[in-house]
Amino acid sequence: MAPPAKDEVLSKQGEPIQEGDHVYTKIRGGRHEGDVEKIVTTKEEADQEGVKNPPKVLFTDQRGKDVAHNPGTLDVVDK
Repeated sequence: MAPPAKDEVLSKQGEPIQEGDHVYTKIRGGRHEGDVEKIVTTKEEADQEGVKNPPKVLFTDQRGKDVAHNPGTLDVVDK
């Protein structure tokens, strides 16, 4: 098995996360869930997107709110 790519981000379960994947995380008694729109891996991308401490996974949650989460806090649905 090949080692993960340098810019590959992994979910809480160690699965690679890619744009288009459906992800979720439990947060404050609820959950954020949505399809990955972008994965920010560099400081420059983070500055452009207005997020801190890359890597971050960006998606719009089920209520239409734009969210950014650390990949290690996310689970991938049906991978």
